[in-house]
Amino acid sequence: MRIIGGKFGSRRFNPPANSWPTRPTTDYAKEALYNILHHKIDFESTKMLDLFGGTGNHCYEFLSRGSSEVTYVDNYGKCVAFVRKTAKELKVEAELRIVRSDVFKFLQSTNEKYDFIFADPPYQLKSLSQIPDLIFKNELLNEDGMLVIEHDQNNTFEGHERNIDIRKYGGCMFSFFE
Repeated sequence: MRIIGGKFGSRRFNPPANSWPTRPTTDYAKEALYNILHHKIDFESTKMLDLFGGTGNHCYEFLSRGSSEVTYVDNYGKCVAFVRKTAKELKVEAELRIVRSDVFKFLQSTNEKYDFIFADPPYQLKSLSQIPDLIFKNELLNEDGMLVIEHDQNNTFEGHERNIDIRKYGGCMFSFFE
């Protein structure tokens, strides 16, 4: 995996992915997503939340592009340990808040508001479709905030009242919400 842009751009990192329950966003899809976000977000002033954060891939991308308030949430201990190690290597421990928690419990308990929320749940997660409603019900997005959910073609958010766009890159889809 690599960081695409910003001060850490082109830096590669290799999580010990053997037997991890992760499915990192492909470089092709990630590059397309960040090309879109580059025109919609001022990264330096964006408070970001990464749900089902896995390797921390999207956190590093936001930090690399100047975000100084990034929160990572994942429940898998080995992923959390890897993100802590990588944050230390990148010297971004002060900007990256790492939370080991079940994402749904976190969404129901946090009082924080974010400018950008990215969720990359397991595609087969039965409660995947509940994520946008939980975020909007709990008012976790700031006014003019954006939510992006990565999913496959077996899940759809077309017709959701807050869905504004859907982009497909191979087997990966990004649904955008405001």
